[in-house]
Amino acid sequence: MDEKYFAKKIEKKWQQIWEENKVFQVEISQEKPKFYALEMLPYPSGNLHMGHVRNYSIGDALAWYKRLKGYNVLHPIGWDSFGQPAEDAAIKRGVRPLDWTENNINQMRGQLKRLGFSYDWRREIFAHRPDYYKFDQWFFLKMYEKGLAYKKLTQVNWCETCKATLSNEQASGGLCWRCGNPVTKKDMQQWFLKITAYADQLLDDMKEIENGWPEKVLKRQRDWIGRSEGAYVDFALKENPAGIEKVRIFTTRIDTIYGANAIVVAAEHPVIESNFEYFSSEVKEVVRKILAEKRRVVDHEVEQEKEGIDTGLKAVNPFSGEELPVWVGNYVMMEYGTGAVMSVPAHDERDFDFAKKYGLPIRQVICRIEESTNFENAKSQLKEAFTDYGILVNSGDWSGKHSEQARKEMTEFAEKKGFGKAAVTYRLRDWGISRQRYWGAPIPIVYCDVCGIVPEKYENLPIKLPENVEITGMGESPLAKVPEFVNCSCPRCGKLSKRETDTMDTFVDSCWYYFRYCDPQNLNMPFDPKIVSYWTPVDQYIGGDDHAVMHLIYTRFWTKVMRDIGLVNFNEPVRKLLTQGMVVGETFFEVIPNPEDPQGKGKRIYYPPDSVKVQRDSKGKILSATSPEGKPLQWAIERMSKSKGNGVDPDEMIEAYGADATRLFILFAAPVENELVWNEAGIEGSVRFLQRLWRIFRKWKDKIAEAKTPSEQTFSQQAKALRRKTHQTIKRVTENLESLQFNTPIAALMELLNAIYDFKIEPENAKESDAFAMREALESLIIMLTPFAPHTAEELYSHLVGNQKGMLLNGVRFPDFELHLAKDEEIEIPIQINGKIRSKIKVSAEIKEEELKELALTDHKIKEYISNKEINRVIVVPKRLVNIVIKP
Repeated sequence: MDEKYFAKKIEKKWQQIWEENKVFQVEISQEKPKFYALEMLPYPSGNLHMGHVRNYSIGDALAWYKRLKGYNVLHPIGWDSFGQPAEDAAIKRGVRPLDWTENNINQMRGQLKRLGFSYDWRREIFAHRPDYYKFDQWFFLKMYEKGLAYKKLTQVNWCETCKATLSNEQASGGLCWRCGNPVTKKDMQQWFLKITAYADQLLDDMKEIENGWPEKVLKRQRDWIGRSEGAYVDFALKENPAGIEKVRIFTTRIDTIYGANAIVVAAEHPVIESNFEYFSSEVKEVVRKILAEKRRVVDHEVEQEKEGIDTGLKAVNPFSGEELPVWVGNYVMMEYGTGAVMSVPAHDERDFDFAKKYGLPIRQVICRIEESTNFENAKSQLKEAFTDYGILVNSGDWSGKHSEQARKEMTEFAEKKGFGKAAVTYRLRDWGISRQRYWGAPIPIVYCDVCGIVPEKYENLPIKLPENVEITGMGESPLAKVPEFVNCSCPRCGKLSKRETDTMDTFVDSCWYYFRYCDPQNLNMPFDPKIVSYWTPVDQYIGGDDHAVMHLIYTRFWTKVMRDIGLVNFNEPVRKLLTQGMVVGETFFEVIPNPEDPQGKGKRIYYPPDSVKVQRDSKGKILSATSPEGKPLQWAIERMSKSKGNGVDPDEMIEAYGADATRLFILFAAPVENELVWNEAGIEGSVRFLQRLWRIFRKWKDKIAEAKTPSEQTFSQQAKALRRKTHQTIKRVTENLESLQFNTPIAALMELLNAIYDFKIEPENAKESDAFAMREALESLIIMLTPFAPHTAEELYSHLVGNQKGMLLNGVRFPDFELHLAKDEEIEIPIQINGKIRSKIKVSAEIKEEELKELALTDHKIKEYISNKEINRVIVVPKRLVNIVIKP
């Protein structure tokens, strides 16, 4: 055993042993319970950063822990390798997306292996390879057959300068990422998946995962789905040139309908389009302006000012018979509800703002219960909308009823009279998967002049991407310019046809990848349902909550589709979800103003932190920052990102400190749910911990090698104390890991190491019982350290048992604590009243003063003495006594 701790030597050795012995390769086994540990797969951008390392260190710690607890653990990894950055690289660097992606995967795979993560590398999947995306296409055809895939006209982000469609990321802030000019909306035919068909199931099945998923994620999904229960109500239109008879609105608050002051419709609503030529020039101008604004891509975080105009049309409130003006408003969306709303400013914040701006009447028709008996005398001008339920007033026959009762009765009345009915609407919209890009799975559809839209035959899959494609970022999809790809035979009639040139959204790839891990070599099916039924659902999924309403909702939808076509037999794909906090770091940037920027934010130009001159105060707070050229810069704390220059390469940390110290620090630095502000100095503490453990183990190695279990009576007080600390640590670490806490177990191991150093008996003077207590402490510490620093733990354990097979092949199990040994030492504390002992209690030696004081005051003997007495003070002498001073 080396005298000193050499991290790189140890890590290289054990990575080789694990690989040669196929330690992490698993198959179906009926001898052990299974556990599927999964982290969200990475996009191969070229380099890992410490945010990745945190995610994968959490998953690896859990995988190691479960193996040591006797589970058959599936822990795979793969690559979410389709996506826009590969095309950006092709434009900027002239490299093929395939070459760029494969090179990046090789680089990042090397980083993951150098970190020592315990993956079953046989199961590695690659979303960009035909053997994977073949089944993206297979799933698309299955959904097409079920009516879940369809094509329709919709709006896309469009840069007129580049003549190109853009993703939301490329159109961030309303400007084209390439040329910086404004982005507009353009109507194009796009493919959609009918996720709305599963809206109720996505909500209702949350009950199956509500105990395993963070509530913040489920809430965001509920809000995204946006189920609203209410009613459709038809407002008859008075005479209008187009002859439209009615406008249907959707409302969740039919109880407020007597407070309606107008009907407000979207600029695209049929009543506007049909009557447009008859409107005044002023109305036409406002409608055109609203439509133009809707074609612009805006930053949705910036609230848009509400605008509109009275069209001159009139509608009749079917409850009150009152004529109401029909307005057009920019805050009403045609794609939500019916594209028309009733404006009730007294009871809706948005309508209240609109009414205030345009001087529309505000009529209160709901009041608080306590105001209802004297509403006419008590009412005053509303300063804000009253949006709660209450008692109806000024509402005809429904006045005096509670909102909930009125909603039900008024909906039934509308249905009976034929001008309305109960309805449920959703905020959720079908998932648009068309992308006018090259680097994605081709959509397996053919357009035939004779047969129309024709799905490709299953036996023709995969429809492969051509390899040598010119990618300019300009104009239509790059695939449209490749004749050998576009021109094909109709799968139905055999005549010359055209192939679809859109590719699929890359979220398609990540919807089902973890099912493929279970059966990655299957050539005929996405996976064998029998194999998947053993491993899935996933027991623990780990990733950022920024995927709450896209990946995590899409994959739930995909699983329900797979259930309905007979591939799986459950509703939810993931039993438990852990969303770790992001790793963040300092960024430095200048803001370049752009007069075309609709929000006036400008564009940030980031500088690498090591190139920036920074002045700080004594506490490290930034006072100023300047570029290498002397320009003053702004700064922020932001999520680690290659594009922002604040990503930290784990290879640098491995080289300087070792993989184990890096992993240990990233798990110790903060609770996993919390944001972690990167500070490299903290790794040095992890290195010192591992070095201290190495030294003390080396000191005791020979003495403890043959230590045997002595009788309980032979343990010294020091040995008893060390055993107590050992079993308390096992208990604490076990409980913490079961509840997915990772920083506190490491703190417990550090405390145990301190207790080992506090053991004052030298090895040469140690009795058999002392050696046993030390072996128990060191062996337990080493095994418990394995999830956090596996290389170091394996090396130390190999010296303890005298072979190089490693813990898993040696059948090592996570230590169990003995409850009687884990209990704190008890001491007897006398309780005095005015200096005289009146009772005695047994308590833990580590009890806190406040707890001891409370126990003393609630002791049944003491309560007899202090009943109805005034206590002046309570004196606590730790580990000695409690004296209660009362008035005579």
